Formats: sequence, structure tokens, C-alpha cells
Amino acid sequence: MEPFLYLAYHGVMQVNLKLSKSILFIVALIPLGRLLWLANSDGFGANPIEFITRSTGTWALVFLCITLAMTPMRMITGSVVWIKFRRMLGLFCFFYAFLHFVIWLYLDQSLDLQAMIHDVLKRPFITMGFLSLILLLPLAFTSNQWAIRKLGRRWTVLHKLVYIIACTVIAHYWWHKAGKNDLGTVAIYAGAIVGLLSLRLPVIRRWFAV
Repeated sequence: MEPFLYLAYHGVMQVNLKLSKSILFIVALIPLGRLLWLANSDGFGANPIEFITRSTGTWALVFLCITLAMTPMRMITGSVVWIKFRRMLGLFCFFYAFLHFVIWLYLDQSLDLQAMIHDVLKRPFITMGFLSLILLLPLAFTSNQWAIRKLGRRWTVLHKLVYIIACTVIAHYWWHKAGKNDLGTVAIYAGAIVGLLSLRLPVIRRWFAV
């Protein structure tokens, strides 16, 4: 009877996990759906390029924060189920970051690579944003079981780049808002990221393990 109960429980958990991932996938697409709906209803306001660029960038940052929150949630709850959502959340972070970049390149720079390079080299907030995307690329491309098997321990080391990305993203956001003297929202996100990264310190981990 016990093996049967174990298999039944495992089966139910797998079904619930798949359902949860499906719901998460749909929810994560809501920001994109909202943009498409606003585009169809002329709801971007007086500066549509700024609106969609800001929106995709904000959601990339939001998904980065949620991704970083998965490890602390595992520590706090003692459940490994949170880690199972981390890959999908990280990929949605990359998805919105890539949209953010493509919109800037296509609508703001008109696919002018020379103008893009000039912007990247001359404007610090663009430099940090571009660097963040470059660092996200290897994480997105290795977010699969094949890469995990091939890279072994190097995969874990590679994916620690997310901590550097968290810093470059905040620098990108800070430099952008500093020009407008509007750092309130930046401070909130910076505080959230500092808090999430602090929870990974060994002394904090030991405290939760007690």
C-alpha cells in the first residue's frame, strides 16, 4: 500500500506542478498582451516609443526580482517547489529585456548600428543596459537540461552572473532616472535586489537552517 500511496502522491504533485507552470506562463504573458491591446486601441499616449520601451524594461526588472526571490522563498518555506519556477521566470526576464532592446534598436535607433554603437559608448545608462543584455544571453541559452549536463559544475558558476546582472540593471535604471531627477522608484527596486541578494549570505542561510 505504501508504494502505491507514494506513487499517487508523486503523480498528484507532478500534475499540480505542471498546472502551476501553465498558469505562470499565461500570467507572465499578460504584460505583452496588455501592450498589444493598447497598440490596437491607440492607448500608448503622446510618446508611444517611450511608453513601450519603459514598459518592457520595467517588466524585465520585475521578472529579475521575482527570479531572485525563488531561492529565498525556498529558504523561508523549506519547499523546493519554488526552484522549479526559477528557469521559466528567468527566461521571461530575458524575453522582456530582449523586447526592450529590440524596441530601442528598431524604433529609437531605426536599426542604425552606427548610431547604436555610439549610444552604447557615449551614454552610461545605455552602456549598462546593453551589458545587462549581453550577460543575460549565455544564461538564457543554457537554461535547458542539455546545457546543465554538458557544463556540469561550470553551469552553476556561469549562472552566478545573475548577481552581476542585478547590479548592471540597477545601474542602467539609476543612470536613466538620474537625468530626470526621479530616483524614488529606482531606490525601491535597488532595495529589493539588495535584500534578495543579502538573503544568500552564509550567515543568513545558517539562520534559516536553524
